[in-house]
Amino acid sequence: MNYRRMKNSEKKVSSLGFGCMRLPAADDRPDRIKTEKAAEMLDYALENGVNYLDTAWFYHRGESENFLGSYLQSRDARNDIYLATKLPTPLVKSKDDLDYFLQQQLKKLQTNYIDFYLLHSLREKSWKKLYDIGITDWLLQKKEEGLINHPGFSFHDDFPAFKKIIDSFPAWDFCQIQYNYLDRKYQAGEKGLDYAWRQDLDVVIMEPLRGGLLARKPPRAVEKIWEKSSRDISPAARALEWLWQDERIAVVLSGMNNIEEVKENVATAARTGPGSLPQNETELINKAAAEFKKISPVDCTGCSYCTPCPEGVRIPKILDLYNNAHIYDGFQNMKEEYYDIDEDRRADACIKCQRCEGECPQDLPVSELMKRVENYF
Repeated sequence: MNYRRMKNSEKKVSSLGFGCMRLPAADDRPDRIKTEKAAEMLDYALENGVNYLDTAWFYHRGESENFLGSYLQSRDARNDIYLATKLPTPLVKSKDDLDYFLQQQLKKLQTNYIDFYLLHSLREKSWKKLYDIGITDWLLQKKEEGLINHPGFSFHDDFPAFKKIIDSFPAWDFCQIQYNYLDRKYQAGEKGLDYAWRQDLDVVIMEPLRGGLLARKPPRAVEKIWEKSSRDISPAARALEWLWQDERIAVVLSGMNNIEEVKENVATAARTGPGSLPQNETELINKAAAEFKKISPVDCTGCSYCTPCPEGVRIPKILDLYNNAHIYDGFQNMKEEYYDIDEDRRADACIKCQRCEGECPQDLPVSELMKRVENYF
């Protein structure tokens, strides 16, 4: 395993972080984590040097923190890893809520401190709300009390908002942004990555595989590009290597779903570091990104923040089928799979309440997309 020294501490963190948002779970019931399989995955990761574990209040509908706390307790592994979790900022209504949620998270995670504590999914509006109720003083106080070691934030807005958030609180230690070879100009983007680096914030990357899109068998146009490479490696490895060769990045989170993904990502992390990617490989990745941009209609990452839908619509599944029909020229197969979904859970069950749109980190017009998918299939 390769390690990066954090700029704001002496901590050496694994370049691969284990994101606990996509653990194996019962179909369409993310709160029912398959604990034995998930524990097997974490065992392998920790045994092979992964020491950064990332979770949040909302992950697996509230069960990710509970699972992770129980796992670390059962393995007596709390002091062997760095633990990251997030304040559920959309639920915060007053300053009293800050202590409430932190105490609940410490209890769920069965620990008395959090190594890396993030304000979850910040946007300019949510930052202003938190700032006005005194979040900066609170973070400094909790750091002084030893309840959190490093304050940070995850982010889903544009670059001006990103810069404003960084500039308004000099005590940030790190941030977490969506970044991959497709999303270089999206949200904070490469401009934000560089700005955070120059302001001495450590940068953690989420969605390195764009919700799995960059890990799947590529469409033929992209496959032709990879055929020009001298190396026979998986699409996921190519995407992760592209990130790990960048010295500005401290940790790349991967929301792994099975033991095979863990093994492959651990192996890729062990062989990859700054400057390890040949120039011709970088050029191929740039060409692949251009092809993906041509054919991918919806920027959904499959994060499932839009669930559960009040009407039961299977939003992430439906958008995945819609994307795949375009990316892989697979209309007929995807149509058949779409009609395998229970009738009352398809796109036409959407009542346009737009509740999901307020939760979507990508700001997708979900109700509009449901109508488009309904007409398409």
